[in-house]
Amino acid sequence: MPEPQNLDNFQTLADIIALLRGPDGCPWDRKQTHQSLRKNLLEEAYEVLEAMDENNPAKLAEELGDLLLQIVLHSQIAADNNKFTIADVIKKINQKLIYRHPHVFSDTEVNNAEEVTVNWEALKKKERQKEVSMLAGVPVNMPALAYSQAIQGRVARVGFDWQEDSGVLDKITEEVSEFKSAESAEKKEAEFGDILFTLANFARRQGIDLEAALRQTNRRFYERFSKMEGYCRERGLDLSSLDFNKQNDLWEEAKRELEG
Repeated sequence: MPEPQNLDNFQTLADIIALLRGPDGCPWDRKQTHQSLRKNLLEEAYEVLEAMDENNPAKLAEELGDLLLQIVLHSQIAADNNKFTIADVIKKINQKLIYRHPHVFSDTEVNNAEEVTVNWEALKKKERQKEVSMLAGVPVNMPALAYSQAIQGRVARVGFDWQEDSGVLDKITEEVSEFKSAESAEKKEAEFGDILFTLANFARRQGIDLEAALRQTNRRFYERFSKMEGYCRERGLDLSSLDFNKQNDLWEEAKRELEG
């Protein structure tokens, strides 16, 4: 079988996936279902985020390709079962983009990005059934912190939000106090959740993507701790046998070296 040509063409990708799913294609691709690929789709999305965090354009291009592969593969699985095609997917998103941007494709006027957001929510409200919550469209399977920011951002669009940052900071202090006074493990867990939820709200108000910020902190921790382990190997030390003060000295040394 000759190799496909025009490798920078989207249709070539769609044709390759259709071939892999076909009778003479790949046994692994043929046996996949929407459910069997759930983990793959999530992993590819996280790898895209990692490439963004690393500010690595070449890696980002590659990872976006892997994510696009998942989208086309899911579309082909649907087509094989006479549900929908990749053309339906593209048509639906094009229709949605045009409908939700009347300030570009129609005569609606807006003065800034904030007004665009307000109009966007108004249009989405028209699409929802009256009895459906405006929060229903936020996927509940999102990571918990990202979900917190998403639902708080939704309600802020209709004015359910603190007027000043000071109100949120006061709420954080209140939640910490309630955590300290909690008398049971169950209550402590609930109060700690309230602390995280309020922190997520404050981060949103500051324009901070909490998931991205925490991923970056996790990455810094990983790099610094790995550097500490390297010091121990070089110096013949057993990290686990060092007391906390000596471990912390290594931590500070690693931090200084990595931050240059």
